[in-house]
Amino acid sequence: EAAAAKVSNEAAAVGTFKAKKTKTVRKTGNIKLQWDILRSMGIEDDQIAKFSEPVAWLDYFPALGELDLKLFGLHVDWRRSFITSSENKYFDQFIRWQFYRLRDAGKIDFGRRATIFAPTDRQACADHDRSAGEGVGPQEYTLIKLRPLELPESLAAVPRVQEMLDSSKVFMVAATLRPETMYGQTNCFVLPTGEYGVYEFNVCVHPGSKERESQVLICSERAAINMSFQDPFTEPDNFGNLNLLAKVKGSELIGLPVKAPKTPYEKVYCLPLLTISMTKGTGVVTSVPSDSTDDYAALRDWQTDEKLRAKHGVTEEMVQPFEVIPVIDIPGMGDQAAKFMYDKLKIKSQNDKKKLEQAKAETYKEGFYKGVMIAGEADGVKGVKVSEAKEIVKAKMCADGEAFIYYEPESEVISRSGEECVVAYLDQWFIKYGEPSWADAIRKHVEDPKRFETYTPATRKAFREVVDWLKEWACSRNFGLGTQVPWDEKFVIESLSDSTIHMAYYTISHLLQGRKDERDYTGDGGSASPLGIKPEQMTPEVFDYIFLQKEYPADCGIPEESLAKLRESFEYWYPMNLRVSG
Repeated sequence: EAAAAKVSNEAAAVGTFKAKKTKTVRKTGNIKLQWDILRSMGIEDDQIAKFSEPVAWLDYFPALGELDLKLFGLHVDWRRSFITSSENKYFDQFIRWQFYRLRDAGKIDFGRRATIFAPTDRQACADHDRSAGEGVGPQEYTLIKLRPLELPESLAAVPRVQEMLDSSKVFMVAATLRPETMYGQTNCFVLPTGEYGVYEFNVCVHPGSKERESQVLICSERAAINMSFQDPFTEPDNFGNLNLLAKVKGSELIGLPVKAPKTPYEKVYCLPLLTISMTKGTGVVTSVPSDSTDDYAALRDWQTDEKLRAKHGVTEEMVQPFEVIPVIDIPGMGDQAAKFMYDKLKIKSQNDKKKLEQAKAETYKEGFYKGVMIAGEADGVKGVKVSEAKEIVKAKMCADGEAFIYYEPESEVISRSGEECVVAYLDQWFIKYGEPSWADAIRKHVEDPKRFETYTPATRKAFREVVDWLKEWACSRNFGLGTQVPWDEKFVIESLSDSTIHMAYYTISHLLQGRKDERDYTGDGGSASPLGIKPEQMTPEVFDYIFLQKEYPADCGIPEESLAKLRESFEYWYPMNLRVSG
């Protein structure tokens, strides 16, 4: 406790800046349109149209930025100023070299991945393309398919919905992070005031299969929009299109009997839950009171509070017969961890939010890392650790048509176009930051205070957390400013991936590309190079010599003494004491 207090006091003493506005608002106030933003900068209307061309931004703003910094009194070696992207042929060669070498080392791969996506822009929305939501990635859920055994009157009156119900192809879909607990379902929850859509999708029958069939899924609109960009629900050439058959209020779904997979109960019922968010998951929540204290508290309330049932039209039949089903045995908690924590913390009802949060954190941590499955014998997971059973059960449920894999952003992401982003399946080149030997080397460096000074424990903790969660980073996009992927030029390297080592380029840029005048940030295509080096001469082997201490490439056409000057400058400045970015 004393150590924790010391860390807390150190962090407080240093102070941590917390922005209260989005990046866009901080820079532009309440101005929304790009035209208005440019006009507010004093740019004439007849000039603003030119900014529809991306290169115009590179021609106009760098010199003004430099001028402002000079007026501010900043002392800088302006010889080293340059712009990135393929407009700077020297830097373009530098990035091409970087990515060739990453590929040679097996650090880059290609595949179809869940990616944050801007629907209007029709491409991946990387961190630098966002006005809100930097650092937010896709969150994977398992969508549990709950098959209604009947329909509320409003949906039964829709011929296509009733037709699909008769074919057992209508499902309410509940998003969960705990598929291994589905053996203990006793009910599901909906938001009484929520509006649910009834959507027809052409879903994959089995994961990875080309065979598809029509199924009707009931969920929130936001979830349906995300599904419409993901392969399990929609063909790639039909991304973004929704077939809405009907809408239904959550209150109409209360009391609906559904067939839930894995649970031994022949049917369970939809009950109301007022805390459901329609902007997280699907708006449908499955209930496992053996291992979720929230679910246990809610089920207990419904079973014991007659007035509560009467208020929401819930009958005894919907709640009384459903006993808690043990799923996981946790040392020190037993096989009904939710009830254990409910009693331990003296929780009174489902409204005891603080204690329920505490119970949830403790139960999940202990259950995931120490728990052992006591259910799931037919699926081969009885006796298996929960941490291992999760993936087994998820794969089995998807293969058996009982579930889908579904993604949505971890939290809200807004593109610079001003729209909310979704998660889409995209063909992507990606950097494998999570590759074990690479991640372990970085982790070892971050944890060594003699090699890596962070000045505050909070900063080191932040680095540690990034190393732990960063696995596969999508490094390509379909269009925009940047360097093309050298071996696959229909893709452009996105603007964070081409910035990971560009600080090394500062050490040589003043000698390599130079500047013709104060408006030149590209070395004037080669004519401004102090060493007389042309961009096309900067081959991967030349960069190997400069940065990796490899042998001089005799056929490069550049005198060795010139390259030696570049190598000497790099080795003088590296490693840096401080890197500042804005």
